[in-house]
Amino acid sequence: MQSGICCSEANRKDLVEYLAEIGFHPNFVKGDDHWYLSPLRVENTPSLKVSKRLNLWYDHGMGKGGNLVDFGVLFFRCSVRELLAKLEPISSFQQQISQPSNQRKIDLANDSSPIKIMSVKPVESPQLISYLTRRKIPNDLVQEYCKQVDFTLYGRQISALGFRNRSRGYELRNTNFKWCSPPKDFTFLDKGFDQVAVFEGFFSFLSFQALEIQERSLTNFLVLNSLSFLEKARSKLENHRQINLFLDNDLAGRESTIMALRWGNRYQDRSHQFAPSKDLNDYLQQTDKLKPHALWSKRPF
Repeated sequence: MQSGICCSEANRKDLVEYLAEIGFHPNFVKGDDHWYLSPLRVENTPSLKVSKRLNLWYDHGMGKGGNLVDFGVLFFRCSVRELLAKLEPISSFQQQISQPSNQRKIDLANDSSPIKIMSVKPVESPQLISYLTRRKIPNDLVQEYCKQVDFTLYGRQISALGFRNRSRGYELRNTNFKWCSPPKDFTFLDKGFDQVAVFEGFFSFLSFQALEIQERSLTNFLVLNSLSFLEKARSKLENHRQINLFLDNDLAGRESTIMALRWGNRYQDRSHQFAPSKDLNDYLQQTDKLKPHALWSKRPF
């Protein structure tokens, strides 16, 4: 199959935009540098940097970097010619990934994604249940909002907790694994209320539910799945009278909260409700060690 695009044209394509097209978004942005959990391997700390100014990438864990073509050849494990042919039908590739779960095994059998989803089902793996128990997430919440996703990654069989986004991709987590199946997007849960609670990741969302069972029906929920989606989600958020931000108590979370607070008075910072913990799940895990009190005793809403 011949492609009408050459290497020089491919390398002029914006690398950040290309990564978004195939389902990857930065975990945080610092100046011109966009930092990602490397799509080239499994890791827990973002170490792949893309320079927006130079339109180049470098994976600090691998010690490798380069341009878009260099990345694509490594990611898809293909030749340059095969990659150039892939650069044109990105939209059809994404449509295949977005098919309902009962079609995925067939649709993904011959695609170029390193993730091959084999099944999506209720959470039953003893290892996943043990992982959730350590993180103090109740079983009823897990069964309501999550699935067990069985898949292969570069031929390795893995089971992970899956949390679906609005584009039918999954955030994937287990004890040693943090990844996503494209397309990556935020998750919006509309409960019919005029306020919304915003979380950085789905474990914070589940922890909120676990900490305040009686109040969990009083608000809509939006899980960003990546801070890079905050601006993308803004129009959805601003359909609400009040927007309560439960973003992490770290540098990236604080910077995103400050940015959102500048957008208007509807945005309210709620991170003090679980300080000094980094996030709501850290708080949940430490509640038996802290001075007893209800997280929402201050009535944030």
